[in-house]
Amino acid sequence: MEVFWGQPCRKCSYNHHVPDTCLSHLTLVIMAEGQCTTGHSCETAGSPQTSTSQLKRKGEDGEGFPGNKKPAPFGEEGTPVGGSIYGVHKYFYYIKEKVSSDWKDLAFHLGFEQPDIDNIEGRNRDDKSRCMDLLEEWLKRNGERATIEVLMEALTEANLQSVVDGIRKELLEVASPVGATGTESSTLTDVFQESVKKYYELKLSHFKPLIWNDNFTLSLSDVFTQLELMRTPMGQQRKELKSLDDLLNPNITGLSKAPRCILIDGEAGGGKTTFLSKKALEAVSQKTELGRQHNIVLFIRLREVSKGETIEEMVWDQCVPKRKDINVESIEAILEENESSVLFLLDGYDELRPEARTASQAIPKLLSGKLYPNSTIVITSRPSAGVQQHTRPDCHVHIMGFSDKHVEKYMRQYFTLVGKQELTKALAEHVKDKFLNTLIYTPIFLMFICVLWEEDQQLVSTGTITGLYDNLLTCLVRKYCKREGVDMPTEGLPTEVAESLLQLGKLALDALLRNDTMLDLTEVERENVNWKLLLKLGVVSLEDSSSKLHPRKQLNFPHKTMQEFLAGRYVARALVSQDIVELLQLTSIAKALELSNLLQFTCGCESRAAQSVMQELSNLSKKEFSHLQPDDFQGSHLPVKQEIGRSVETYKKFILVCLNLLNERKELDVLHAVSRALPVVIIVMDHIWHSKQSDALNYYLKNIQSSHLPDRMVLESRSVKAFQCLEQLFTTPIPGLKLDLKLSNVLTFYSADETARLVSVLKNVPCLRALELSYLEVTPSSLQPLLFGFSHVSLLEELDLMLRLCDAEMEFLPVVLSSFPHLAVLRVGETAAGMASLAPHMRHLVRLRELCIHRSDISDTDTESLVAVLPTFTAMQVLVLVWTGISPTGMCILAPALCQLTRLIKLDLSHNYKIGDPGLECLSAILHHLTAMKVLVLTSTGISDKGISSLIKALPHLEELQVLDVSSNDIGDTGIVSLVQTLCQPSTLDTEQNPPGDKSLTADPTLQVLKIGWNKRVTGAGLGRVTQLISALPALIFLDISGESCTIGHTYTPVHLPDTAAMALAEALPRLPALEGLALMHISMKPAGFQAVVHAAEEHPTLERLHYCNIGVNVPEGADTTASCLKLS
Repeated sequence: MEVFWGQPCRKCSYNHHVPDTCLSHLTLVIMAEGQCTTGHSCETAGSPQTSTSQLKRKGEDGEGFPGNKKPAPFGEEGTPVGGSIYGVHKYFYYIKEKVSSDWKDLAFHLGFEQPDIDNIEGRNRDDKSRCMDLLEEWLKRNGERATIEVLMEALTEANLQSVVDGIRKELLEVASPVGATGTESSTLTDVFQESVKKYYELKLSHFKPLIWNDNFTLSLSDVFTQLELMRTPMGQQRKELKSLDDLLNPNITGLSKAPRCILIDGEAGGGKTTFLSKKALEAVSQKTELGRQHNIVLFIRLREVSKGETIEEMVWDQCVPKRKDINVESIEAILEENESSVLFLLDGYDELRPEARTASQAIPKLLSGKLYPNSTIVITSRPSAGVQQHTRPDCHVHIMGFSDKHVEKYMRQYFTLVGKQELTKALAEHVKDKFLNTLIYTPIFLMFICVLWEEDQQLVSTGTITGLYDNLLTCLVRKYCKREGVDMPTEGLPTEVAESLLQLGKLALDALLRNDTMLDLTEVERENVNWKLLLKLGVVSLEDSSSKLHPRKQLNFPHKTMQEFLAGRYVARALVSQDIVELLQLTSIAKALELSNLLQFTCGCESRAAQSVMQELSNLSKKEFSHLQPDDFQGSHLPVKQEIGRSVETYKKFILVCLNLLNERKELDVLHAVSRALPVVIIVMDHIWHSKQSDALNYYLKNIQSSHLPDRMVLESRSVKAFQCLEQLFTTPIPGLKLDLKLSNVLTFYSADETARLVSVLKNVPCLRALELSYLEVTPSSLQPLLFGFSHVSLLEELDLMLRLCDAEMEFLPVVLSSFPHLAVLRVGETAAGMASLAPHMRHLVRLRELCIHRSDISDTDTESLVAVLPTFTAMQVLVLVWTGISPTGMCILAPALCQLTRLIKLDLSHNYKIGDPGLECLSAILHHLTAMKVLVLTSTGISDKGISSLIKALPHLEELQVLDVSSNDIGDTGIVSLVQTLCQPSTLDTEQNPPGDKSLTADPTLQVLKIGWNKRVTGAGLGRVTQLISALPALIFLDISGESCTIGHTYTPVHLPDTAAMALAEALPRLPALEGLALMHISMKPAGFQAVVHAAEEHPTLERLHYCNIGVNVPEGADTTASCLKLS
């Protein structure tokens, strides 16, 4: 239920909608040739400005001062003279460490006003960071006038004389004699940083993507790729990024502070490791903002991490060369002293061994904030690997692979390196073939296509991943046979080669099942595998482990996908005599998602194997998803339990896995198995339009038999390219397909020709069940063809029209309504056509169960027209009138008609400010007729204590009420407390209204969502009383008791929750066993109360989101804000 989690952040500095999870899901086009840096700030009025300290963190490398510059000369009192910017900047770290919590006093004496201080406080995590931010901002504002003399004077005036004395003492100590070379001895942190930098430059700058070709070496500076921020559960739109640095911009992310954890996921071969290696090199050289904000950059390959390793051991093992002056203990000291400036780049969570993933291990502790909570983390993984078990990423980025414009550039680069530039043009034309077009966006696949094109253009003909790898293997074997003088058979492979590859496939499978990507040479020799032959083939390489802690000889695959391919070849052969469940430990959908690439190669290798795999997946689907209903995928008007939401998200991932398998083996038996596994198909076309999944969906629709059609198919499109893919799917009629088609912002219907594109789709889905047309531009000339298209889908049950229509709509909408006699759901918005003109054309909609009118003015006359037809809708369950401007008089006209809608389960009158107390009194007087009501939304309706008192009297009759929203009104303490008392203790209410024998007032509370926040007259005392009562509502899953802050001039004043109230809330949380979300926006608490609430929320077994403001004085100074459930906005 979307309305439950979004909280309009109306008082903070940003104009945005605060989601339940932080933004995730951005598009990032990154090119090696210097196009990674951000070139704009995208600032909006009122948003906090990025400070110098957020752009630059230099010199924070020890408890004392950096020692790489000679201190300025001293004056008579020991004060350094001469005020160069560097001269003062190098003292900032010491001052930050010593001033800490007194930074606000220093800010005042440096001339900062309260709004500036609030801004600095809100955009930093802790007092030390705030102090450094203050100093950097002061330096930026004053330039050459920012001298050490001025700074020391301000420290003295702020009663921080001990800091001034310390500065003088430390300066004298560091003014040691300069050596003959003219340089001072470096600190251990300096040594560590320089060692890391040189180590990365040696290890990461170049790599060989093809282990069988020593002449093909790539520089990381040549790498470019495209990233995209994934769509979040709240439905945020994708956003383009120029670089990862954009994630540090609050105007883009909507975050109030820099993200602590950034998750970058991508499919196999998408370039995650290469991309992160490139970011590591750029960061240590401070070529990016991410690097400039972090002095210490640590790139850790998680596949090298073993059970029991500490973070410090990982750093010593992987980030620095062996040297006497750096050990695990010194690394620990360096990381602790520089924690807020540490950047962890963790590569490949999906390759982390299972025994190293448990909660007690170091990496999960780092992710959850139990270790180094003030550090920053960027972690890569394949989807569904389980990172979210340990942390809720602040940003979630998805690597999409190459963009269209970069595919040919990569080809040109490859063939230039091998000296065959003439091959580029022909291959660029060849890959336009629809079978190859879906593979070229993945870097590893495009590289292999280039390899095959160079070797034998006849090998580049398949549109499946298995076919591509099979051809690559054939190519490598041919090269081997030619070199070694071995006969290459016409069919198949030489016997010894084939046997060795199957043996390697078994070892590859065993390694995959224990989540290992390397083979210990000792184990390989124990199995009597001819590994030297495999080396000659080029399918593995012999290397020494890069780990200093666990040295060994090992066989490495050129890429994890090669390991999965070889394992898939073995599985396809083994399934002839073995059970798939035992062979692959395939006992759950989660395991299927984890092994999706292996299953893909298995299906591609053998038809019988594909049928076996799909049969088992179909069995698992019935077992794990049988509780889901088609409506669970559409968004419910009622609260949705977490487990249902999680199941839906897992099912959507499962759909894509099934499509991938179908693409590898396009056969009717496999198609029928896919249809059995997927009773509902729901796909966002924007995610698959350029992928192999779109080919599979096309095959599915072209070949599916009517008896195997899904119960429902839902296709969403939000871009022009995605709509073009839709057009290709529906070129011929598909009778019987129950399709829900959702189009938003995809087309501009300025002409009849453009409208004809949509019509061509509609006429081929005669059983279209639901149609959503949101925010599409139309003109009068384009409307007539659209009406013709509607004539092909007369069985339509749901229509959502959010068109930007002109005056022509006055004639258009009535005709549209007459086209759909079976309509059950009608949503219209932003329409100039009043109800007076629409209502007469709605009388035939006797099946209407949901009517939503959004952002359309409803006058009193319109209300009368609506009232005249409402009795017709005897099946009505949902009535939504939002932003309609309905008046108190209109409510009094509407209320009597509502009495007849006895099946009504949801009434939403939000954002109708004119309703007020008189309107609510009219509504309350008839609520006893609406006993089926489950959702009542009255947010922003201008009601006060007087109106709420009338509602209180009616509430006992709403025995099934699950959702009540009276937020953002003018209710005071008396009204809110009385309301909550009524909900918590129904047996104490006015029993005079009860008919004889009516026991409704003793019914147990069923309320699941209660939103009473943002009311202007509610004080901390009122909220305190609410916290004492709220535990009597055990069914609650979401509670909003946010304050309504007061802003006068530059002074921001949140509602203060006393310690007694905060403690009461903390004690109540364990007695709300189903609670999933708690909103405390614009609330301030003292440290003890704040920590008690946060601790109780973190310990709660189901509470995932605690929404809290991080501006002004909301978060107590020095408070721990690392709790995973805490969402600061």
